[in-house]
Amino acid sequence: MIRTLIAAFLLAALPLAAPTAFAEKPPVYTGVLSNLAVGGYDPVAYFRQGAPVRGNPQHRIVHQGFEYRFASAENLAAFRQNPNAYLPQYGGYCAWAVAHGYTASADPNAWRIVDGKLYLNYNAEIQGRWAQDIPNLIRQGDANWPSVLQR
Repeated sequence: MIRTLIAAFLLAALPLAAPTAFAEKPPVYTGVLSNLAVGGYDPVAYFRQGAPVRGNPQHRIVHQGFEYRFASAENLAAFRQNPNAYLPQYGGYCAWAVAHGYTASADPNAWRIVDGKLYLNYNAEIQGRWAQDIPNLIRQGDANWPSVLQR
């Protein structure tokens, strides 16, 4: 009898617990129902070409469950050698948002390399705000990452 009551209680409470089980965001920003990181842009190109360049599906790799695309075989090879050198900070979420304690999507065209690290922002306007206090906002973002994924 008691086991039946406990089982019934747990089953009744399951829908209440389910939303928190799914509250954690993925560690890399992708579009809805996608595993494509950086919006399909080549993360190595930011460093080598100094510009956002669309990746080519022929030059792709799945890294830690997320697909990255590259403009060339050379950029793909560079990524394979040292992915951490090219991965955007905060999983490609908006650096401004992470600094302020939440996550937001990022526009691959709103970017900046600071101290050898790639940061993306929501859009050009937010990037302008972020640029006004980069060192402090990076410190705040680093302090908030990755706990913001659970908010």
